[in-house]
Amino acid sequence: MANEENLKPFGKGNNANPNGRPKGSKNRSTIARQYLDLITKQKNGLTGEVEELSQEEMITLAMLVKASKGDVNAYKAVMDSAFGQPKQTTDTNLSVSDFNVKDLFKIDSLK
Repeated sequence: MANEENLKPFGKGNNANPNGRPKGSKNRSTIARQYLDLITKQKNGLTGEVEELSQEEMITLAMLVKASKGDVNAYKAVMDSAFGQPKQTTDTNLSVSDFNVKDLFKIDSLK
């Protein structure tokens, strides 16, 4: 059970982190992009040749290799990355007159 005193909001002008994030600190996406751009010599999983590839390229190649071996989730991830997710549409322009309510509920007493 939570202690009610812990549930009270901070007073005006007060917060849990008064100094905020230190200046110059990097957020997670900046750090991730930095390491994804890191280039190393690696064996290309598709061609088998040693090439200079970024970590982003290596991850993409690994997904392509998995997809080519029949991994459906890897195939979906590759296709969504390459071509975008398929658009799903819903027809919202139907009215009650477009179908027969009697057939819908199969009730003979509505005759």
